[in-house]
Amino acid sequence: MYQKGTLLVKQSDTVFSCPQQGYTGRPGPNFHDARKVYTSKALGSCKPEPWDGEVKPATWLLGKDADCARGQLPAPSPPSAAAMSNWRKDHLGASSSEPLKVIIIGNGPSGICLSYLLSGYTPYVKPDAVHPHPLLQRKLSEAPGVSILDQDLDYLSEGLEGRCQSPVALLFDALLRPDTDFGGNTESVLTWKLQKERAIPHVVLGRNLPGGAWHSIEGSMVTLSQGQWMGLPDLEVKDWMRRKRRGLRNSRATAGDIAHYYRDYVNKKGLGQSFVSGAVVTAVEWGIPEPSGSGAQDPSPLFQVSGFLTAEDQSQQPFSLCAHNVVLATGTSDSPARLGIPGETLPFVHHELSALEVAIRAGTVTPDSDPVLIIGAGLSAADAVLYARHYNILVIHAFRRPVDDPGLVFNQLPKMLYPEYHKVHQMMREQSILSPSPYEGYRSLPEHQLLLFKEDRQALFQDPQGLHKVFGLSLVLVLIGSHPDLSFLPGAGAHLAVDPDQPLSAKRNPIDVEPFTYQSTQQEGLYAVGPLAGDNFVRFVQGGALAVASSLLRKEARKPP
Repeated sequence: MYQKGTLLVKQSDTVFSCPQQGYTGRPGPNFHDARKVYTSKALGSCKPEPWDGEVKPATWLLGKDADCARGQLPAPSPPSAAAMSNWRKDHLGASSSEPLKVIIIGNGPSGICLSYLLSGYTPYVKPDAVHPHPLLQRKLSEAPGVSILDQDLDYLSEGLEGRCQSPVALLFDALLRPDTDFGGNTESVLTWKLQKERAIPHVVLGRNLPGGAWHSIEGSMVTLSQGQWMGLPDLEVKDWMRRKRRGLRNSRATAGDIAHYYRDYVNKKGLGQSFVSGAVVTAVEWGIPEPSGSGAQDPSPLFQVSGFLTAEDQSQQPFSLCAHNVVLATGTSDSPARLGIPGETLPFVHHELSALEVAIRAGTVTPDSDPVLIIGAGLSAADAVLYARHYNILVIHAFRRPVDDPGLVFNQLPKMLYPEYHKVHQMMREQSILSPSPYEGYRSLPEHQLLLFKEDRQALFQDPQGLHKVFGLSLVLVLIGSHPDLSFLPGAGAHLAVDPDQPLSAKRNPIDVEPFTYQSTQQEGLYAVGPLAGDNFVRFVQGGALAVASSLLRKEARKPP
């Protein structure tokens, strides 16, 4: 039996007021920090400023060698041979025939933080520092003058509790921000020393400028996390913004400011020579260790990383590098999750908020159109509801969970800091199609299962009682999360997950790593940090970088002179 869906009546008023005149958000990376929030244009322009760092452009890194270059990037295109030569000299030392020590794939916050630690920046506890956590303070006092990288991370992190499952992430966060979860502002107990003799040569490959997917977010959008939690070691966001004459809004920064901060961080810390932008990795392979010069076999595998570099004229040239260690730091925003139902590939069904933006600008979706269907109960779906209602677009909002499900993300956000999301949650609860609505223009479909899409722009649902309902639509947005794209790994990296039989997921099924090294439990020399390892907030991804750096330094120390 089919029941025709309730028609929505257009009205001129929006569901609630918004000070911004033109909302032009972009889907952000799958860090939970990055969300799109209405903010007043009075804050000023938040567009990222032009890059003024020293990251080498792809134009002088082009080459034609598709074979492993033993730690070298491909031969340069004239007239940039001098720059390329300097790059090789800086990173590979006197011998250019040796593989690289480390290749980091991904130049977001995880990759930047790891590059900082591998560049010789070493954390020590300040001699006069007293940590507010008594047990941690006692452990820190047992090894005065010893770098955190050289201490037992398992021992130090024992007994710590917080908003993350990773003990090393909790440790590093506690050292950088000792009492932040209790509303305090105690400064870090760490001091940083640049010890170049401890540096490990490495390359950071990224599609975008340093900062990764943060450059994909519209600049005026406000971060979900507090601004102080977006910072990297030894350069607090609030201090950087003060020097830039910028300010925080409700303790939150704009995405444009954060993207600029990450680029500026790479420049100020002198990391730019290790970063290669415009690099797309297409394959990572590994094989049997090679014999050393003495005939003994190196126990570590050798990785071959292949891909292409995109020049300023958009031409592409292949590269191939070899390394002893590879770190996956690519985030998880590459591949939108899909429903897997009939009709999902029809042209009016989309998986990104940008499709609605384009349709509104083109005039193909207007307040007079059939409703837009938004699928999902997370923050991306809430962003789409906010955007659509800002333009008086009719909305049907469908999701599988009950509106009072404690697992909904809205229940984890303080109302004072995130009123816009709690407004959406209120709408989901009060404007159910099963109950009278205080507003027109929006209806929620809690606990509804979407069965299929039809070519005539209709969607077939099944409600909790098993009744079928059909709705006519103008456009569909399926916003139910995303999966990492690890297609460059053998088997797309499925065998690396905690549960190899399930799809890789930052929340439910990340890469299985050793908790105090972040090295894959399945492959020696392969590491994963950030969302790929289950750390979804910038403040916690840094702990993974600390674990990897500590592991790599110990490997170097074990090698014979």
